[in-house]
Amino acid sequence: MRDHSDLQAMNDRSLTQQAAVRKATFSPGEVKALRPFSIWEISQFMFDVPADTLRRKLADDPSLPQGETEDDGRQRWFSLAEINELRRRVKLRGKKLAPERPKGRAMRVAVSNFKGGVGKTVVAQHLANAAALDGYRVLCIDFDPQATLTHSMGLNDVKEGNTVWGIMCRDLCREADRIMSTYDDPDDCPYPAADELPDDVQSIGAQRIQDFIQPTCWPTIDIIPSCANAAFVEFASAQYRGLHKAWTFFGCVARYLDELPDDQYDLIIFDCPPAIGYQSLNAAFAADILYVPSGPGYWEYDSTTSYLGQLGDAMEDISDGFATLAADAGISLPKQFLDVRLLMTRFEANNPLHSAMMDAFRNVFGADVCAHPIEMTRAVEQSGRFQMSVYEQDYRQMTRETWKRARQSFDRAYGEFKETLLTAWRENAAKKEQ
Repeated sequence: MRDHSDLQAMNDRSLTQQAAVRKATFSPGEVKALRPFSIWEISQFMFDVPADTLRRKLADDPSLPQGETEDDGRQRWFSLAEINELRRRVKLRGKKLAPERPKGRAMRVAVSNFKGGVGKTVVAQHLANAAALDGYRVLCIDFDPQATLTHSMGLNDVKEGNTVWGIMCRDLCREADRIMSTYDDPDDCPYPAADELPDDVQSIGAQRIQDFIQPTCWPTIDIIPSCANAAFVEFASAQYRGLHKAWTFFGCVARYLDELPDDQYDLIIFDCPPAIGYQSLNAAFAADILYVPSGPGYWEYDSTTSYLGQLGDAMEDISDGFATLAADAGISLPKQFLDVRLLMTRFEANNPLHSAMMDAFRNVFGADVCAHPIEMTRAVEQSGRFQMSVYEQDYRQMTRETWKRARQSFDRAYGEFKETLLTAWRENAAKKEQ
């Protein structure tokens, strides 16, 4: 007979093996480092100018970052920090290189579907990397206890209190005190105050807003990480709801993000777990845009259909059941997204089944389906195997055309994502000014 202790022992053995794998995957010191980028990459994929034009600009102004030479001594390679300095200081063809940044707070995008294996983390990681290379400052939030996005960003040793669970504990304490303050006589309040909550909730609740944010190997990407032990957050959240029935549990992350300075980030990306629960609902209620990845098979189509229906039902139930409490907490219901998009992943253009499923998606969901799917290539397969995005992979480690094809696939998807983002961002900024 085997019980929970056997499962815990298996978990301990696996965590030990995970550490060894990550050590071999990253660098000897278990620290993942971002590679430099060549002038060829920068000119063709980032600045959209001939490489000779960029070289002349650098030669004309020696005060600009000059990069470092590798290989035959001719090709120059630049760090992302150097690339961003070029964005700030250089104009090419009379155009600024910095990306458009409408006024207001960062835009928030949830990458979510409860079907496993459809590429949620791959999409979230690549969108974050592409946005960083485009000049944006990005915050990722890993809601998934599998913590794949966290590991891919180079973080291994994460404490449970620094995850979304910690944010929920902090929010529960703050909301408990806020609700208590609405009563003239605290004894009349039927809900507990913060100092009556469990000790672990109080200790985590005392953390500061920036304590949850961790740097990554990308200088302009930060992350609120996850870890395997954070899987119990669903059980803990249910327990906390039982302790404090007036707690608007679905608004924790939105309230937390509202505390961040508007100019700290440009884009916030959520990697959601393959389930509809406390964490994924928090992501949905905090998001401005919902991105739903789906594979090109019938089961993925079926699961995506179910996901949309069940998420819609859950959000409707919250809108009906929490209307008064939400209004008291400053939450506007029903929750509204600025946009909802469906993105096909693992797509093979020469596969008749994949093409048929793409047609089915477009017949049902119309313009909500992204025009540019993520193609399945060798470089994409390796991105999952080695926890490195296509943007992080060095094209010298494979044929350049293989890498270029994968990069262009993600660039097209990112370009469409960016247009969706900016359209919603401009509309949101215009509403705020009215």
